[in-house]
Amino acid sequence: MATFFGETVILSSRAVDEEDEEEEVEDENEEDREIKRELEKKREVHLHWNADFSRQFETSSDKTLQISELIIAVGYNASGFLSAFALSSGKWETVGNISLWNEKSRFTRETSLEHPGEPSCIFYRKDENPEVLICQCTCYVAEDQLFQWAAKVLGCIEKRSLKVTILSDCPVANYRSPEYISAIPVPFLKALKTRTYNENLCCSPLEQPNVVSGIPAAVLSYCQVHQIPAVLYQCYTDVVKLDSVTIETYKSTLSCSSLRKLIKPCTALSTEILKKLTEDNETQSNLYT
Repeated sequence: MATFFGETVILSSRAVDEEDEEEEVEDENEEDREIKRELEKKREVHLHWNADFSRQFETSSDKTLQISELIIAVGYNASGFLSAFALSSGKWETVGNISLWNEKSRFTRETSLEHPGEPSCIFYRKDENPEVLICQCTCYVAEDQLFQWAAKVLGCIEKRSLKVTILSDCPVANYRSPEYISAIPVPFLKALKTRTYNENLCCSPLEQPNVVSGIPAAVLSYCQVHQIPAVLYQCYTDVVKLDSVTIETYKSTLSCSSLRKLIKPCTALSTEILKKLTEDNETQSNLYT
């Protein structure tokens, strides 16, 4: 073919060009798939149990843990409440943890029970009541890891007699109300439950159009699908750090049967531990210490 400048250009076969393009696209797609597989593998949620719990899996007929009460604390204040009013009484054993990697939580599979890192997700069991399991989670779990988290934790527990209680911190800015937020005393609790949860709530239910997110949403969704009685008590607060007022807001959950039989009435010991928790946090947050 001649151009306007008098040079001759040889036309290439369109069929050959299309075949080359298809091969390049296939190579690129395979490379993309490999990158995606590596990323998914890196972002897996890993659940670690100690030797005793591992033996329970091996000896049980259906490879599940016999747990009747699972209490999950999500956030620093929810975890602080359980530390002050549950873990402070009796002998508790660290029985497991969760390690994961994402943009904000960079823990590896080598995370050990003795050195789980901070923040993290740690499981405790009380010697006198081995059917109760407490989980404190203060690490960030990404959206693509939430289903894994819920499925791995709840998937290894016998569901027939299981009841789940979730305590969770949430910024008050996420709360939607026809009233001015300034007119509502902060912090405050709201509850959300699954269809099979039949006990009385210790606070008013969460109104529409409010929604929950993160681990509480993943756990409630899993429990709703598998018909596990579960309730979420979400504390709306304007303080992001560990705060004694926010922690004490959770005291109203002591009327909940799961916590009532586990947590003794507020004692001087619990108050002292709560004071120490908040004082330690204030010291760590001080730029000049």
